[in-house]
Amino acid sequence: MIFITAKFRVRPEDADNWPRIAADFTAATRAEPGCLWFDWSRSLDDPTEYVLVEAFRDDEAGAAHVQSEHFRAAQRTLPPHLAETPRIVNVTVPQQDWSRLGEMAVPGDA
Repeated sequence: MIFITAKFRVRPEDADNWPRIAADFTAATRAEPGCLWFDWSRSLDDPTEYVLVEAFRDDEAGAAHVQSEHFRAAQRTLPPHLAETPRIVNVTVPQQDWSRLGEMAVPGDA
């Protein structure tokens, strides 16, 4: 799978509304057949920073994502709300889902 984590620093005046601002892009991406997940989190330390954790089945699914109309629309509509260019980590990993964190195993959780 292609595993991507991106940090979005949002303009302070838009930070509380970011989930609404990104809602159409988020919903459309989650509906893509090759999208495994597409999840936003807000930083506990910086209320203007959102972290996006996303994964796509394979290279073809990742390519379909960046070539989609909703991706092109997001390229136009999201940057005016950003304070800086997002930072990204993009890697291919040989799995299709989350692994369990054995060091913090919960007894009885299979």
